[in-house]
Amino acid sequence: MVGIGPRVKEYFLTYGLRKVMIDEFLANYFKDAGYADVELYKTPLGHRVVIYAEYPGRLIGRGGIILKKIASILQTRFGLENVNITVSPVTDPDLNARVVAYRIVRALEKGIPFRRVMMYMIRRVMEAGAVGVEITISGKLRGERATYEKLKAGKIYKAGDPVDYVVDRAVARALLKPGIFGVEVLIVKPGIRLPDQIELKELPPSEIEKLKQELGVSS
Repeated sequence: MVGIGPRVKEYFLTYGLRKVMIDEFLANYFKDAGYADVELYKTPLGHRVVIYAEYPGRLIGRGGIILKKIASILQTRFGLENVNITVSPVTDPDLNARVVAYRIVRALEKGIPFRRVMMYMIRRVMEAGAVGVEITISGKLRGERATYEKLKAGKIYKAGDPVDYVVDRAVARALLKPGIFGVEVLIVKPGIRLPDQIELKELPPSEIEKLKQELGVSS
């Protein structure tokens, strides 16, 4: 087996760290745009950056002015060269945990009661086809003492192999008068075969008779 050289390891570590830093920067500044994720690509001409958001227009700005500022920051602060940015809408925003988390944050900051927000978002996510959804809001919900409220619907996986590929998780923070509220969203996406998913296959009559003969069972 061929080992991975130190240069290759260094490249992937640097890429991963840079992506996390850029992701945190964009998430902090563009939550109102429904920021979801970012992808980085190194090209012969520089760096290509793809940003996914619920409202791409809020990231682009009039005449692309916001996009130009983002490109400048990515070059000066994060060391990207000759940045080319593409902003794309999120596919199935109701099934994207980060988009849903920021929706909850915006609703809380507008003064909408947290329980009403949670129930509305859970219903919306399940209607979009999710296998399950869990929303947790923590903070000074009812008084001076911090507590949390957790609501869920459907099936949620928190351990085992399915967590790595079927569960989308996001955490966000809302700044309110009582203090900072934490928001955690877990969404189990549809369309993926799960280990505990069982399908019953109906056998034709001829196959049933054959099995009865092999097992010596009379009709």
